[in-house]
Amino acid sequence: MLCILAISSRYALGQNRSEIATQKVIYTRIDSILNEAVSAQKIPGAVVLVAKKGEVLMHKAYGYSKLFNKDGTAFLKLPPALTVGHLFDVASLTKIFTTTGILLLVDRGQIKLDDAVAKYLPSFNRPDKKEITVRQLLTHSGGLLAWYPLYYKANNKKEVYELIASLPLDHTPGTKRKYSDLGFAILGQIIEFISHKRLEEFMSQEIFIPLGLKNTGYTPLKSLPGRTYAASSLGNPYEYRMVRDSSLGFTRSEIDPGSWNQWRNYNLEGEVNDGNTWYAGNGVSGAAGIFSTAEDLFKLANFWLRNGQFLNLSIANKELIKVFTTKDDFNNGLGWMMDPGNSFMKNAPKGTYGHTGFTGTSLCIIPSQEATVILLINRQQTGLQQNSEYFNVNPIRKLVVESVLSLVQ
Repeated sequence: MLCILAISSRYALGQNRSEIATQKVIYTRIDSILNEAVSAQKIPGAVVLVAKKGEVLMHKAYGYSKLFNKDGTAFLKLPPALTVGHLFDVASLTKIFTTTGILLLVDRGQIKLDDAVAKYLPSFNRPDKKEITVRQLLTHSGGLLAWYPLYYKANNKKEVYELIASLPLDHTPGTKRKYSDLGFAILGQIIEFISHKRLEEFMSQEIFIPLGLKNTGYTPLKSLPGRTYAASSLGNPYEYRMVRDSSLGFTRSEIDPGSWNQWRNYNLEGEVNDGNTWYAGNGVSGAAGIFSTAEDLFKLANFWLRNGQFLNLSIANKELIKVFTTKDDFNNGLGWMMDPGNSFMKNAPKGTYGHTGFTGTSLCIIPSQEATVILLINRQQTGLQQNSEYFNVNPIRKLVVESVLSLVQ
């Protein structure tokens, strides 16, 4: 098992012995949390990165990158160790990249947050959707369905966008918050419309390259050859359940589960887990699809922590960061989770924001302490549990964040 620990000597030089001792206690605490989770076979592996004031205090890998062979039929006798260099399918952490893209376009005056989506996308100029705003999509209050098996009716991004626009709303826009992948898929479409670039091109040219994200991208088997990946799931067993099990709340009367049967049945490495992104979006969406490392995610976090100024990426209006990271009526920011009741950053200081991903990823930014906590877990590799759910990693996320807070406060 390969474990890498990076402690910034430059930061340590500015600490007294008491501070260094406290820091070591925190490392020991996080070690205990993640080693126990791996040993108990709750999770296959994890990568953690903790930073304060731009300095990486801890960057360490635990456990294994995968447990199964390629076709998913057998456990590996000697599973490969997870390293800090493995790329993870960050799942919904893709949404913070999409949020960053929208931030850039707002800063450049190409989009206004309270503009109707229909101003940019004619397909939304219909009675039930013409009043939905860009802000509402960012806050998950636009009324769009939380999820829909788009691949039953769409084969590419153009068809995905047209289908989402045609679907009925879940609720009246602006009346409540309901987390929606479909809303962020549409934000990706807005980026494409405004920039006249494919989403993957925009992200690469406007965010990945300027921030020096050398291990971040969509469809990484093509765009980032030669990398190693933390495996996610064995096919898409949970989505297979989502279209059939009405207790989950995603089944649709117009969808015959047996009418489509292109399910993957092998170990996913370098292929996005999210079915809508893979099957219908050819690996690209504003909601999911990006692969990255903890180190690269830390650079993105630094852009936000430094008021939109980091390396070769900057915004003119620094106040926009405050706009995006100020709680709304639903207790969250624009594209960011901010509710202090959220289990993965519960009781964090005022102003803390972050996001999670279905594959087991999470990023937490604590502006008051200039701290960042990134935890990447390949939880799906253990498969569905007896209750047909993946292992809930929120308690692990919470313990790690709490350990860091005891250091940085």
